[in-house]
Amino acid sequence: MLGWALTFLVVALIAGLLGFTSIAGSAMGVAQILFYVFIVLFLVSAVMHLVRGRGLR
Repeated sequence: MLGWALTFLVVALIAGLLGFTSIAGSAMGVAQILFYVFIVLFLVSAVMHLVRGRGLR
């Protein structure tokens, strides 16, 4: 998922350099959504790890 976010970020930067604002805006929007989804999934994973209590034996 992070790979997709980085891919769309690179596409947005290249399109921005070339001046295609509609393409850059679309790619940036998708990259931003994927970034937030990745952050939420990471936080859920961290909380689940703490709840399960995998402590040292």
